[in-house]
Amino acid sequence: MRSNWIKYVFIIFIILILGFAVYKIKKDEQKSKEIEISNKESEQIKEIKLGIAGLDTINPILSNNKNVQDLTKLIYEPLVNLTSDYKAESCLAKEWAKQSDNSYLIKLRENVRWSNGQRFTAEDVRFTIDRLKDTSTIYSSNVKNVTGIDIVDDYTVKIILNEDIPFFEYNLTFPILSKDFYEGEDFATTSKNSNPVGTGKFKISEVESSYIILNKNTNWWNRDKDITIEKITINLFSSIGELYNSFKIGNLDLIATDNDNLQEYIGTIGYSSKEIKGREHTFLALNTANYFLSKSEVRRAIAYSIDRVNIVSEIFNNKNYSSNFPLDYGNWLYKDQDASNGYNTDQTKQILIENGWSYRNGSWQKIENYKTQKIALNLLVKSTDLAKVAVAENIKTQLANQGIIINIQQAAPDKYNNLVSSKAYDILLGSIIVSPSPDLTTFFGNNNLANYSNEEVQNIMNEVKNTTEEEVIKEKYQRLAEIYKTDMPYISLYNNKYTIAYNSELVGDITPTWFYQFYGIEGWYK
Repeated sequence: MRSNWIKYVFIIFIILILGFAVYKIKKDEQKSKEIEISNKESEQIKEIKLGIAGLDTINPILSNNKNVQDLTKLIYEPLVNLTSDYKAESCLAKEWAKQSDNSYLIKLRENVRWSNGQRFTAEDVRFTIDRLKDTSTIYSSNVKNVTGIDIVDDYTVKIILNEDIPFFEYNLTFPILSKDFYEGEDFATTSKNSNPVGTGKFKISEVESSYIILNKNTNWWNRDKDITIEKITINLFSSIGELYNSFKIGNLDLIATDNDNLQEYIGTIGYSSKEIKGREHTFLALNTANYFLSKSEVRRAIAYSIDRVNIVSEIFNNKNYSSNFPLDYGNWLYKDQDASNGYNTDQTKQILIENGWSYRNGSWQKIENYKTQKIALNLLVKSTDLAKVAVAENIKTQLANQGIIINIQQAAPDKYNNLVSSKAYDILLGSIIVSPSPDLTTFFGNNNLANYSNEEVQNIMNEVKNTTEEEVIKEKYQRLAEIYKTDMPYISLYNNKYTIAYNSELVGDITPTWFYQFYGIEGWYK
């Protein structure tokens, strides 16, 4: 009995010792983790280094350097910003309303100050629009239809247009400059352009011949966002090659480019990168005034016969992205949709046979008005654009394999432009630089490139320009994509590729677009 009691005491003693040991180990592990976290926090580098090649001026309105346009979005702000899926959102304008076909009323934020402490007001908006109209700048097109700016009060402006512009609020994405800062100065030549004030997250604190220093703007109006980065050094280079080399050796933390040979300059290791669809959209416009192309089955047969992936692979070595629709670059109005007929040669045959066409002697033909008609079309391409000439040859071969005869019509630039203006082509191989606006007037409006007319499409175009209800607009655009797929007046081919390369030690939400590289910069650090 006594021996059992001693045994139980011994077991309990051992259990207590083991429990204490486990507790001590856990405690030490927790302490080690806390020390590790603390060390990591103390090791955060709150400075990043960027670069500009060929700086002309840091004034975004006067600069012709795209690199400057991108980086100055950290210093200046627009009335209306775009989200990472290209949706308009308030910035210096807290709200806007379309009052009539040609007028907008804009309410401004009242708690905004310039980095020098002065108030931001409606006068700054009018001053900026006036400068955009009397200065040669990439933003001039944003306000080309503005005929007047009425100041209602310090924080309300009315913008008058010369015509109805669908989604005009997307034009309000230009940077706003301070009127008081430039008062009495010659805007184009003043030395103040080397160190102007802005309302953005960062402000210029130092300007030297080889670099510009930005620090956090303590006057920034958005108190809901805490900015981790305290300093941005913008190194200045005389050439893009020097900028690439500086990134390659680790002296820059982020570069952005649409150069499809970037890896030849910076290699493939030692950094992270993100690739996104760029702004240049290449497509075929099928002239519906043409005898053959007036038939939807022929247009769809052509669409089914073209392998976009093959074009991107064979001609561009996968340095472009295949596309299905003009808004197929991440736009919120086209997400999770497919407006293409896809590559399907069986469908080519089926659709033509169902519509009375027969395949004979290597081509599709049909007897109409007692005459045999063979599908044969001219494809217009600019002769000096060698990449597009190669694309045209690829398309010709693909369509020939499906019995559709294509003759490539190469035209010098002036003649090409004249033929486009007069729509003297069967099929046009062209491209556009897409706007931040989701307006598709170029493709579906009056006098469009395909001579395409559809009453339902016109109704949709009229409805979307007169509503601000997002769900209604999204529903209408979904229907528009469905009609596009059925009627195929255009065949989207590909978009160029835009690359963001960045230091692998850069931490945070890095979600760039061609509109803005710095979404989520508030939380970045190294």
